[in-house]
This record gives sequence, C-alpha cells and structure tokens, in this order.
Amino acid sequence: MHRTTRRAVFCVSLLGGASASASGIAVQVQDANGKVLPDTVVYVEAEGAAAGGKPASVQIEQKGLKFMPLVTVVQVGATINFPNNDKVRHHIYSFSPAHKFDQKLYSGQAAAPQVFDKAGTVVLGCNIHDKMIAYVKVVDTPYFAKTDGAGAARIELPAGKYVVKAWHYNTVGGATPEQTLTVKAGAEPTTAIFKLPMKPVVVDDAGTSL
Repeated sequence: MHRTTRRAVFCVSLLGGASASASGIAVQVQDANGKVLPDTVVYVEAEGAAAGGKPASVQIEQKGLKFMPLVTVVQVGATINFPNNDKVRHHIYSFSPAHKFDQKLYSGQAAAPQVFDKAGTVVLGCNIHDKMIAYVKVVDTPYFAKTDGAGAARIELPAGKYVVKAWHYNTVGGATPEQTLTVKAGAEPTTAIFKLPMKPVVVDDAGTSL
C-alpha cells in the first residue's frame, strides 16, 4: 500500500475511534412547524453535577447600532464586557431581576464589566437607541450551548442521567421545555429534539425583526 494511502487510512481509523468513544447529547431545535431555530440556548442539569472551573469572561459588542451577539449564554458568576465599537455613544441597561444595571453614555471600552451572579434571563437595551436589544441567559451549570444556523447543538457530558432544557427568547409564555436523558460512556451522543411554540415575528419598516 502506498505510504500516503496508509496514512489516510490511519487518520480515518483515529477519527472513527474518537467518534465511537464520544459521549454527550446532540440537540435539534425547531418551531412547531418544523423550521429550525438558531440562537436557542440548550443547557443540562444534573444532581451533584460539578460546578466546573471559573466561568469564562465573554463579550457583547455594540456595532452597527446592534448588540452582537443577539443571544449569549453564560454560567453563573461569569463576567461580560460591553465594548462600544460604534461611532456614537450608547447608554446600556437592564431592568431584569436576574441582573439590573445602568451604564451611562460611553464609547470604546469605558463600560464597567458586569458580573452575572444569578441564574435567569437578562434583557439588554439602550436608552438612546430603542431598537437595540439582546438577551443573556445565565445558567447554573457548566453544561450549555447555543444552537447554530441549522438549529443544532452538542454538549459533551460524562455518563449519567440529565435533564436537558431548551430556551428561546421568542417562545410563547417564555416556555422552557425539558427532557430527561441518559448518557452512556463510550456511546454515540444521545439525541434530543425540541419543538418550541413561537410568538409571531414582528418586522419593522426597515425589515428588522423585533
């Protein structure tokens, strides 16, 4: 066998072995009509689950008169920075019980980092630009993800029994359905499919979803 061919076969074997030993959950999220739902937060809870290390710091940028990303998920205790990369100043705030704050007009990196130390949903706004909005989901678990453009997410987990929840900012009544799943060591990822009831999307004159 040619050396290059042998190497390719060896690499495929390694990839196959890694896949076979993978454990966790693979989640697909759709609306009631089967349309995929990006930006859905998926998180996993388990009794006695390790809290994990220090939560990572993340960033929510202001650019083009928008918060980017629209949806952020962090573990309790995480720090979020809010750089303003627009040419105008912003005045960001949150009235949400999970984390209230008010950052006066600023530009650049002047905003004080915020520590999100309580689980819940935080809605961000700007006092100057009413159409600016973003969502922070703060979860009390180190196991979480956000669905991609195909409505899919994957979370690596050790073997055990878990409660998996799915949250989207536009669900009817803030519905957060859950499923109980069992993850087996060395097995293929356990699959979970969620169908969420969604509110109608309102679009303004500029074609922006509100």
